Parts: sequence; C-alpha cells; structure tokens
Amino acid sequence: MTVLFATHEAYLDHIVGPRHPERPERLGAVIDGAQVFVDSLVPIVPRAATREQLLRVHQSALVDRVESVSRAGGGRLDPDTVASAGTWEAARLAAGAGLTAIDELVAGRGSAAFCAVRPPGHHATRADTMGFCLLSNVAVAAAELAERGERVAIVDFDAHHGNGTQDVFWADPRVLFVSLHQWPLYPGTGWFEEIGTGEAVGTTLNIPMPPRSTGVDYLRAIDRLVEPICRSFDPTWLIISAGFDAHRADPITDMALTAGDYNEIVTRLLPIAPAGRRLVMLEGGYDLDALRVSTTATVGALLDTVIQPEEAASIGSSLAEQMIERIRRYWIDRGLLVA
Repeated sequence: MTVLFATHEAYLDHIVGPRHPERPERLGAVIDGAQVFVDSLVPIVPRAATREQLLRVHQSALVDRVESVSRAGGGRLDPDTVASAGTWEAARLAAGAGLTAIDELVAGRGSAAFCAVRPPGHHATRADTMGFCLLSNVAVAAAELAERGERVAIVDFDAHHGNGTQDVFWADPRVLFVSLHQWPLYPGTGWFEEIGTGEAVGTTLNIPMPPRSTGVDYLRAIDRLVEPICRSFDPTWLIISAGFDAHRADPITDMALTAGDYNEIVTRLLPIAPAGRRLVMLEGGYDLDALRVSTTATVGALLDTVIQPEEAASIGSSLAEQMIERIRRYWIDRGLLVA
C-alpha cells in the first residue's frame, strides 16, 4: 500500500501572528509525524484551485475579499481569521491539494492520500470566513467529485463542528456530511437535529459529544451511527476532515482522545469507500506533539499499520453513550435509520 502525501512550502507563508494557535509550526509537526512512513509515501505537489472550482462552494464576494486583502498585504477578515501577503496563494494551494490528490488516486498511483494543508477550511461557509478558515478545502474536493458523478461521504472528527462544510452541502443529496464534535464548543452549531433539508434530508449527521469523550465513545458512535448511515448512503468516495484537536493535550478543547485512538478511528472509517478512493485532509489541532503523533497514527491507519496508544485503553463515557442512543432514536423515528 502507498499513501500519496500532498503539502507545499507556500503554506508557511500564511502568517497569522506570533500568538495565534494556527501557526506555521503546525505544518512541520504534521510532516514530521508522516515521515515515520517515508518509504511508503509518494509526494505530490498541489496545484492551485481555480476560481471556477472555488465558486462551486463559495460566493464570489468571499473569494474576492480573501484575494484583495491578501494582495493588499494582509489584514483581519473576521474576529479570529487573519490574512497575510502570502495567504491567497497558500489558500488556493490548500484548496487545490484535494483536487490534485483526486486526480492522482484516479490514475491509480496510491491507495489513499493525506493532504497536509493550511490554512484549514471546515469553518468557511459559502459566504463567510471564520474560525481560522478562509476557503473550504474539503468542500472544494467533494464538489469536484460530485460534479464527476460520485457519491461522497465526508467524515469530520475535528473537535469543532464543521459548520462551513455543512453549509455548503446542506441541500445537496450527492454528499453525506458527518461530524463528530465536542458540544458545547465553538462555533455553536452541529446539534443532532440538523440533518439537511429538502431532497438532502438525512445527508447531514451531527454527533455532538460531551467534553472528555474518549476513543471508546467515538468508536461506539461510528459503529452505531456513522457506519450504518454511510452504508445506506453507499458512497463511492470517503473524505476525512482530520482535525486533531480532540486529542487530550490540545490547549483549546476538552476531549480525551489519544494518538492510538486516531489510529483505530481511521481504521474503522476506511471501509466506507474502496481503496484508491480515500482522501484525508488536515483541519485543526494546536498542540505540536499531539499533531505529530496523531498524524503518525492516521497515516499508519491508511497503511494498515497498528499504532500503539500512548496510554492504556480509555473507558467510555455514560453521557456520550446516552447521546449516541438519543441520536440513533431520532434517526430511527424519522425513518432514516433501521432499528
């Protein structure tokens, strides 16, 4: 098995300030974590997404504003998202990494792809930047696949709800969006009753998890909710929004995952789509050591390699189990999940 590994030095040119958590050093930690498997990685160089590809998921005003602020030397786009002179090029290359990986996977050059990108993207809505995110990298890739006639399952396990991805595909029945995230937490969206609209009802699955949820809880949610709902959707591609801020060491969240948990979680998710149709894209994660070991664990899962956890297996949370059962009953009562 081989994993395509996409990254670009231009990602370092997105400068957000010395005390901002989404700093360039994050990328180095992720690359270091992946290099454990250097002999099994095939480097690929991302190409920049085109304006047409960006406008599939964003309004022109958002795209224009990110470009103009960056070309003017940088500035604040919203209360917590900053652009610098290098941001526009970095953001276009981040949005294009998934597109490049898709073409390489279709050509048969790997069994999966990992895109080490920044800035992250899953909070960027159709109309607004937010939460350190400028362009929705995962949404750009999923929209491309949908245009090609594919059925796409996106699974987002960043500790923060992927509200931007949800916004893009809220009414699109071609894309199933699944988010496992801490509740309550920024941005305050992602309650389990948010399930899509119109023809897309049942193609958004939100699993809000209580603080201190563990790997046991995530695996339980995957077994009882994610796997059966994805099986019913029958996707041809899997895209994972891999935020590693649910790691127990992350400074801005309150979850309890370990690197070993990420290895198990990704391993459990991979059968959703066949080999050669699996794409992982970096989102959040703000402790550098946690980013490094979680990346190693994730790439290991893509290579069918077991990574030993940093500590003894975690136990589950009764609050998480109650939430999972509540969500399951909600979907069953609406005829969206078989009991």
